[in-house]
Amino acid sequence: MVKDVIIQSEYIKLGQFLKYNAIIDNGSYAKIFLLENNVLVNGEKEERRGRKLYRGDIIRVLDEEFLIK
Repeated sequence: MVKDVIIQSEYIKLGQFLKYNAIIDNGSYAKIFLLENNVLVNGEKEERRGRKLYRGDIIRVLDEEFLIK
């Protein structure tokens, strides 16, 4: 099941997304988390915590899928 993530701004950075969805506790852990875990953005592996996520992007992390709205 895909979980909707509603954003108010034009985009959200991947590190912020991970913290906002309680996948990580601390934003400074994002870089390490992305290196140690398989995170897909629109089906492609992503390791940059600064990657901008826009409405319509699909993120798969820890066997969960999220849709940015």
